[in-house]
Amino acid sequence: MTDDGTAASAATGTPGYEQARDELIEVVRRLEAGGTSLEDSLALWERGEELAKVCRHWLEGARARLDAALAGPAEDEE
Repeated sequence: MTDDGTAASAATGTPGYEQARDELIEVVRRLEAGGTSLEDSLALWERGEELAKVCRHWLEGARARLDAALAGPAEDEE
C-alpha cells in the first residue's frame, strides 16, 4: 500500500493528486470541445481553477518532502 494521500484526502473531502489531475484533464477536454453554454463553460472553468490549485498543493508538498529528504543526509555528513 502506498501513501498517496488517499486516506487524508478522503477525510478532508479534497481529492488526491491523481483524481484532481484526471478530473482537470476532463474539464479541459470539455472546454476545448466547445458546445457548452456560457454558464456551463464558466462553471467548468471555475472547477478547473479549483482542481489546478489542488494539484499545485500536492506538487508543492511533494517538492517539500523531496527537498527535506535530500537535505537530510547532507546535513548529517557535516
